[in-house]
Amino acid sequence: MRAVRGQAAMAALAMCGALVLSACRNGDDTAAPDGPPGAAAPSAPGAPSAAGTPAAPAPSKPAATATPSAPATPTGKKPPAPAPPPAPGCDHKMPISPDTIAVYRYTPEGGSYNLIVRHGEFGCPGPFEPVGEETFYPISETAKITATAPILTGEVMGKPISTHELTSWLSTHPNKGLPFRYHLNAAGVIDTLDEVYVK
Repeated sequence: MRAVRGQAAMAALAMCGALVLSACRNGDDTAAPDGPPGAAAPSAPGAPSAAGTPAAPAPSKPAATATPSAPATPTGKKPPAPAPPPAPGCDHKMPISPDTIAVYRYTPEGGSYNLIVRHGEFGCPGPFEPVGEETFYPISETAKITATAPILTGEVMGKPISTHELTSWLSTHPNKGLPFRYHLNAAGVIDTLDEVYVK
């Protein structure tokens, strides 16, 4: 009797289980299609895979080209005045005079008189203009020298003076740069020196 009851109970349980499974399958419309457990749902057709397709690069803007700015003009400053044109009938740049020097000082070093001079050029038109560095020229004690103003006050025409008179004046009036025409002898010593009168 117990065996019959046990079999009837097992049959009832099996029927209930079948009904529950049938109800679950019929009521789940959105269930995923049969497949192995753990399988992912297929992606919609036409959608590119995020991992397999490279992203399209964003359109780059063209680089801005540098526009040169106008040069700054100083304010409050006047432009320099143009150089005056050369005088008619002469070159703007005169050559160095081959026989004229500007005499500045003298030194008795070496046992002889040495004039400290600079070479130069005459302006166009204009006075004698020294250029370059100072150099030394020995002068003979018996040199023929003529002087005008300002060595000889008020004198326009050249008058003879001695080498000693010239060096004495240079000692008391250094760095005047008075122009003289000169001549060198065979030993390279000044033997003739004539002052050029300057107003």
